[in-house]
Amino acid sequence: MLEQFPPSDAVGYAELAERNGFTGVMATDHFQPWLPQQGQSAHVWSVLGAIGARTTGDFGPGVTTPTFRSHPAIVAQASATLASMYPDRHWLGIGSGEALNEHVVGEYWPEAHERIDRMFEAVEVIRKLFTASIAGRETRHRGPYFRLETTRLWTMPKTAPKILVATAGPVTARRAGKVADGLITTGAPYDRLAALLARFADGARDAGRDANALPRVLQLHLSWAPTDEEAMRNALVEWPIGGMRFSRSDIRSPFEFEQLARTVRPEDFDGRMLVSADPDLHRAHIQRHLDLGFDRIYLHNVGRNQAEFLEVFGRDVLPRLRA
Repeated sequence: MLEQFPPSDAVGYAELAERNGFTGVMATDHFQPWLPQQGQSAHVWSVLGAIGARTTGDFGPGVTTPTFRSHPAIVAQASATLASMYPDRHWLGIGSGEALNEHVVGEYWPEAHERIDRMFEAVEVIRKLFTASIAGRETRHRGPYFRLETTRLWTMPKTAPKILVATAGPVTARRAGKVADGLITTGAPYDRLAALLARFADGARDAGRDANALPRVLQLHLSWAPTDEEAMRNALVEWPIGGMRFSRSDIRSPFEFEQLARTVRPEDFDGRMLVSADPDLHRAHIQRHLDLGFDRIYLHNVGRNQAEFLEVFGRDVLPRLRA
């Protein structure tokens, strides 16, 4: 979470994670932190370049939004560059965005259906550039939201990065199954996640694709600390976002989130984020998500106790998980 740590610290934790048995890194693409006290918001592409140099596993932007702050062509160029530097390791996560980050460029902030349409058109533009550039030819695009004059990417790997689409809704999940290389979602009640995976699989079948061959990625927030009291304190102070039971997409300021965070209570995390000092409870929680059908799970411990978390989970949790 680049909102919580200076970039050099984040890179160091990625390296430490790998030494403790973790095999990949997802980094957030924010212009602002969720809350003022989180205190950071580094540029994700700069940090990913450093992570690639210091680790050997997979890595990508958990969700970037190639529609407002960055044109899809610029996101395609950044992704292709990383994939050229670190072959077969980088993937590209695409989302529809949140006002917290995207409103800063002064554009009109549209309703959800338009944001989703923009996202899928951005995926189309990026895929056009990847496909044409690998073939050594130019391409162009003219759609409802984006224009691309005749061009290509001049730095391009032999194999394009996989494009994963982020969604929390069944309609978007089915649409993603038709066109994306994989799905990203965040922790939610088990039945809701199972339904989401089912709709993604339906979309893949509609397009004549094998859903089991497509990555199904989960970003799982959790709060672990040596005591339950400390774990809950970390959740309430560092990640009250996890207890907010309403849409956050239209909130524009970390200071607005700070006001809303004051309403979050310990019971608000129930069913949304596991808060516990017991590594075995976390292991069982992660295992259940693997059993649902996710094949990659990126863990975010919400506290500042990252080194301690990486050591404990690398020793007591990861070795006991079944793929």
